[in-house]
Amino acid sequence: MLNVENPGILNAKPTSPLGYVTKDGMWAAVPWGKKFVILHNGQQVHDTNSLKSAKDYIQKQLKITKPKKSTASLQQFL
Repeated sequence: MLNVENPGILNAKPTSPLGYVTKDGMWAAVPWGKKFVILHNGQQVHDTNSLKSAKDYIQKQLKITKPKKSTASLQQFL
């Protein structure tokens, strides 16, 4: 039996069957039938119709949850 590393190359309609995972591993888009399920910390938080919309959703959530840099006040230096 032949072991294929990337099974998506055998599909008539190429997709990304392996999904998407962020570098820190906190967010993932996993194929689920014809849709993608978005996982955060191992829990399902959303589902989308395409991998592109799943990536867009994850990027938007990363921007929202990114901590903002605080500006130093004068009191710190006195």
